[in-house]
Amino acid sequence: MGSQQFACKACDGTGLLMDDNQWQYTCSICHGDGYIARMETVEKLEVDETNRVIE
Repeated sequence: MGSQQFACKACDGTGLLMDDNQWQYTCSICHGDGYIARMETVEKLEVDETNRVIE
């Protein structure tokens, strides 16, 4: 399973985010990797229904 258990919550592990106009761009949370390092999982990210990070 490895890195799959650390899939990025913001992009659901795809490495891409999509805006309201259907444009896709690199996820700013995982930097396009689709997963985050074990040390980064301590920080809990809150995302809305469209996977945008809530600050």
